[in-house]
Amino acid sequence: MMNQDAVLIVVDAQNGFMPGGGLPVARGDEVVPVINRIGKLFGNVVLTQDWHPAGHASFASSHKGKAPYEVIAMPYGPQVLWPDHCVQGTHDAALHKDLHLPHAQLIIRKGFHPQVDSYSAFMEADRSTTTGLAAYLQARGLRKAYICGLATDFCVAWTALDARTAGFEAVVIEDACRAIDLNGSLAAAWQQMQAAGVLRVQSDHVQPGQFH
Repeated sequence: MMNQDAVLIVVDAQNGFMPGGGLPVARGDEVVPVINRIGKLFGNVVLTQDWHPAGHASFASSHKGKAPYEVIAMPYGPQVLWPDHCVQGTHDAALHKDLHLPHAQLIIRKGFHPQVDSYSAFMEADRSTTTGLAAYLQARGLRKAYICGLATDFCVAWTALDARTAGFEAVVIEDACRAIDLNGSLAAAWQQMQAAGVLRVQSDHVQPGQFH
């Protein structure tokens, strides 16, 4: 029985999160061939793209005297300050040149509101501004979200948790992700995801032709 209600969500497979990018994730480029391989198994694919205006509130450079990876209080809660990354229209914001998912049907851009960061593909960090992804998936009858990309402990985890909150099944393909792992953030993210009912699989367990 083919699975007609599944979608692959590829999170932030952008130059900015690859080695040499503005916010590099160690070995982040290793996910690209894995994503290309599993992407062929899915009839439904959604990509996300971090898409910050210059001077975004989440950039350390926007806060005098602050350094990357410091945490400050924002109106919506604690905010990690990041190096400048994925600025709209730059090479850093572009999808990795070797990512080959020509059948992807939607690109969700996030983080474009100047004063609010956005990790999740579903909901911005203020927890009230939606990207519209949940409504799109519901309208298309897609109920099971397979999630991969960068970084495991931030945008992937937040996407998986928000998928569960929105009523979707959520599966994270672990070897198609890489983590930042900031102060134990990877272990904490997996603990949160497990508690929320997010499943954890390896790409080899995603079966050929299962999702067409």
